[in-house]
Amino acid sequence: MNSASVEPFSDVDKLHIDLKHSVEAMTDWQPAEGETSARHVLERIESVILGIVTSLSKDEAPVLLLPNRSSWTNVSFDSSVGLQMTSESSVTSVRCDCASSVTKFAQLLKILSVIYKLVQSDSFATKRDIFYNNTRLFGSQTSVDTIVDDISCLLKVPRRALHVLATSKGFISGDLCYMESDGTRISCSSSQAVAVSSNISGIRNIVSSAQFVLIVEKDATFQRLLDDDFCAKLSPCIMITGKGVPDLNSRLMVRKLWDTLHIPIFALVDADPHGIEIMSIYKYGSVAMSFEAHSLTVPSVMWLGLLPSDLQRLRVPQDVLLPLTKTDECKLASLLKRPYLSSQPQWKREMELMQQTQVKAEIQSLSAIAPDFLTNIYLPNKLRYKGWI
Repeated sequence: MNSASVEPFSDVDKLHIDLKHSVEAMTDWQPAEGETSARHVLERIESVILGIVTSLSKDEAPVLLLPNRSSWTNVSFDSSVGLQMTSESSVTSVRCDCASSVTKFAQLLKILSVIYKLVQSDSFATKRDIFYNNTRLFGSQTSVDTIVDDISCLLKVPRRALHVLATSKGFISGDLCYMESDGTRISCSSSQAVAVSSNISGIRNIVSSAQFVLIVEKDATFQRLLDDDFCAKLSPCIMITGKGVPDLNSRLMVRKLWDTLHIPIFALVDADPHGIEIMSIYKYGSVAMSFEAHSLTVPSVMWLGLLPSDLQRLRVPQDVLLPLTKTDECKLASLLKRPYLSSQPQWKREMELMQQTQVKAEIQSLSAIAPDFLTNIYLPNKLRYKGWI
């Protein structure tokens, strides 16, 4: 048996206790699980429709005002929440008498009617179902995806309250059992990963003795850790991957685990600007979904690796390091301007080091040191010697 499986990770245990105490000390802390009533959602939709009917009765062209979900000026930063939309955000007008927005106006009304029926009947549909029920109107799946988020933001209700589900692309594995909304019992402890649920809010009866959660950026790395039996070799843990930029369900699942277990959550991403941004989305959220920050972000997420400083410390062979591209440089410059960097000086130093060295590296580059380096040496030592920031 690997020595890592029996030697306690005292710093991880201490971090677990500290996190638990910090949550208990937050008297205003509330889990993200609070449900929005069906009646509340229906009333919000009825209010929107009433506004349209009122405009028509006055012989005025109806206009829908959508908060602008793509502007940094509409976002503020709170270290305990992340990126959240301000109450006085700028809006985008969607008019029915304007050629450039009449199609979107029709799409919004159509999806509002679909949502109303779903909520009223307590039934669910996927975004894919909605698209294929009227492909000519929507044109693309992306249009449906965007409009569902716009409606969630417009109505000021969590997207899960709209009864519209998204197909999950993430996977999860480790010391975790739970029950799906339909009563199906799910065990994640087998050697095969389990697809992240498409209805996170319906999950209940979570049972786990895991000491930490490991977010893995890439599916290839996740599969490698599975093949190496990482969860069994190390202390009980849970691994999850969103297979790159995380989908909503992967983010909701990480938040669900945090709300339920209050155990340390670490991120394992490539030492490149793209990996850092992915980790930042889990931790602090994104501009596009800032209106739902309170139920999506997990500010306790910590950067375990791959750190730019690790590349020098471990003397990763030069031939597996990659030069930063112009796109990388622009992304890195953008990240260094993010408001959350002020509360993460160690992150900033790591990014500045990347900027100085002008190199990046994938997690897989550690195999150039030794084939089993990631599983048997790098991660155990990181966890044993408090190698996170």
